[in-house]
Formats: sequence, structure tokens, C-alpha cells
Amino acid sequence: MRTIPLVDLEQFTKGNAAEKEAFVKKLGEAYEDIGFVAVENHGIPESLIDNFYKNVKDFFSMDTDTKKKYEIVELAGQRGYTSFGREKAKQSEVADLKEFWQIGQYVEGDDPVKDIYPENMEIEEIQEFNTVGKLLFKSFETAGSHLLSAIALYLGLDEDYFNKHIYNGNSILRAIHYPPITSEPASAIRAEEHEDINLITLLVGASADGLQLLNRNNEWKDISAGPGQIVVNVGDMLQRLTNNKMRSTTHRVVNPPKEKWHLERYSIPFFLHPRSEMRLDCLENCIDEQHPLIYDPISAGEYLTERLIEIGLLKK
Repeated sequence: MRTIPLVDLEQFTKGNAAEKEAFVKKLGEAYEDIGFVAVENHGIPESLIDNFYKNVKDFFSMDTDTKKKYEIVELAGQRGYTSFGREKAKQSEVADLKEFWQIGQYVEGDDPVKDIYPENMEIEEIQEFNTVGKLLFKSFETAGSHLLSAIALYLGLDEDYFNKHIYNGNSILRAIHYPPITSEPASAIRAEEHEDINLITLLVGASADGLQLLNRNNEWKDISAGPGQIVVNVGDMLQRLTNNKMRSTTHRVVNPPKEKWHLERYSIPFFLHPRSEMRLDCLENCIDEQHPLIYDPISAGEYLTERLIEIGLLKK
């Protein structure tokens, strides 16, 4: 039984006016109601996803010393490798049961953000990881831009409202490895309940079950996508911008049953961020007597810094 709505992105990118309007309505209502959708015909080549998964598995299978040479703690997990046990949910005292690799923006043109963003790290031992990772990053970014255009229309904004904000934006492609569980975890799960920081998150199918969302009835429900589909959810930045009109839904990755502890898990989320200077001040058309202003003005960069401190990747 499907727990999240399914939308067809080609209805928006290739459809007629009526189909495009229907897509906008279905996507917007889903994001108001549950904050998650599954997306088919998203345009991200399956071969690219498969190749990157292979390279990710090859990287995480390397010995700890080799992986750690790609870990620069001062980068707050924004580039390269982050070792097991470093990241936690903002309300948790216990680290998640994961390690990960992050790829950031490949800046186009003479944009001054080139001097602000850290350089991406390249894995010497797996050259294909670097080339395939860049292609996948850009493919995710394209799919995400189409979804944000539909969101803009639903919010009564110009279709290209988000374009200038996400051009050379501070987006992150993260490859996550949840190793086999070898002993009883100290109250930790693979990823504690949390909300994403960014505008929207695009997730290609994980290698094992475990992803759950918390619905309006305070019930945890399993999330899964069918073959060729991705899962896309609202992040806190979009929730903040829309004064809670669109929902950044709490989600988590639970541990498997004990008989499956020996199985590792991989997932590849793309966190679509705007440029740091984008204002997240609530949109005026999302504020009225029934929906009074909730949030103080803040920029995307200021908000990201706050959250990286909360989750333990950045020190005050």
C-alpha cells in the first residue's frame, strides 16, 4: 500500500497546459498534506545511478585509514568523507549509525561563490567515482529545478522564481553507508528522526528498507519507491519560506530486524540548497489572519550554519 503520492514529472516538463496544471496541483497538495512524493519519469538516467552506486560501494569497502585521508573536519562534512559516528540528529545525544561522502556544487562561470565554496575532493583510487558523481549531481539539479518551478506556480509565484536562487546554489549530493550492525546499539538507529535543512531532497532508491515518515496521526509509516522512481520531500527552508504551508515532514531510517543486522544499507540523497544570500523570509501570500507569521527573517546561509551546529558537524 502506497504511503506517499506518485507524480509523473514528464506531465509537467512535456505535457500540455492542462496536464501541467494538474501536476502542479497534485504536487502542491501532496507537499501541504504529507511533505513527500514519489516521482517517476524524473529524467535521471538509471545507468548513471547504477554506476554511482557501484562506485560508492567500492569506496566504502576500502579500509578506514584510506577513507580517513579524505576527511577534513574543518569542512563540517560539506565535502569529502565523514566518518562513522560523527553526525547526529539535532535533538539526539547519540550519533547516527552511518558514514558518508559529500559532493558539492561545481560552479559555472565567473560566479564569486567559487571563492566561498570548498573544492570537491577527488578519490584517487576510484577515478570513475569523480566523473560519475559530477554527472549525477547535475542530473539531480536539473530534476530538482523542474520540481521547484512547479512549486513556484502552486505558490502563485513566477515559474522561474527559484531559478536565480539555485543557480550555483549550495547543494549537496551525499552517498551514505550504514554498515552492518555488530552489537546492540546504545539507543541509536541508522538515522534518528529529523527534518532536512534544504529546499527539497531528492532520494534515489536505497539498497534496503528502513526509511519511515511520521504522519499527521503521529504514526511511523514505511516509505518506498517503485523501480525507476525517486522520493522527493520538502526541507525546512521551503517550509520556512512558505510559513509552514508546505510541510517538512519528520523522517528516520530504522534498524532492520536482528536477523538482518548483517546487511549493510546505502542511500544517495541530493539536498537541493539555494545560494547562501537567498532570503527565507516568509512569502507575503503565505501569511494571513488564519496563518500568522511564524518565523523571523533569516538568510539561507545563516540558517544552514545554525543547523550544522545543531547536528554536530560545525563547532560554534
